[in-house]
Amino acid sequence: MTLFLLLLFSYLIGAIPTGVVLTRLFGGADVRNSGSGNIGATNVYRVAGRTLGILTLIGDCLKGVIPVLLASSVFELSAAHIGLVALAAFLGHCYPIYLGFKGGKGVATALGIFLVLSPWSILCVLGVFIAVLYLWRFISLASISAAATVPFLVLFFERSSPLFVATLIIAGIVIWRHRENIGRLRSGTENRFNL
Repeated sequence: MTLFLLLLFSYLIGAIPTGVVLTRLFGGADVRNSGSGNIGATNVYRVAGRTLGILTLIGDCLKGVIPVLLASSVFELSAAHIGLVALAAFLGHCYPIYLGFKGGKGVATALGIFLVLSPWSILCVLGVFIAVLYLWRFISLASISAAATVPFLVLFFERSSPLFVATLIIAGIVIWRHRENIGRLRSGTENRFNL
């Protein structure tokens, strides 16, 4: 029963559309109707400015941190159950009940999850993300590269098959949700990111 309630809580926390809530709170237009239409930090940054973009990134990240921290430190669940909690929070962000199951791409929430699950993996993945972003200036390409790398780093550092499987699913969904970006990268029409 505890696991079920924690999974439900994790999904509902993950489903909170941080970018939509923040832009509305600060009097902005619905971020889903501007820019790329995505609810994540990158689109909020472009549409509503740096401050709200950073706050959205932090909020989306916390949606991954809080449930996984509860599962691992408070309830001390097994690796398999922690992986399920991580997946629930991640799926909440990508498929939020509050927005008709149309959510973000999951990068920031995945970052929060792995900050708790495997800090060393995140340290390495951030290096990959920053290097790709610096060289090519595409957040989408940096996110895809990081997602493709993280499962193998989690396996290396954590030596846990259940966490590897959960990470592989999360990474696969992140890449799948970037399929339109992949198309634009291939056609040369993807927007570059500039500070």
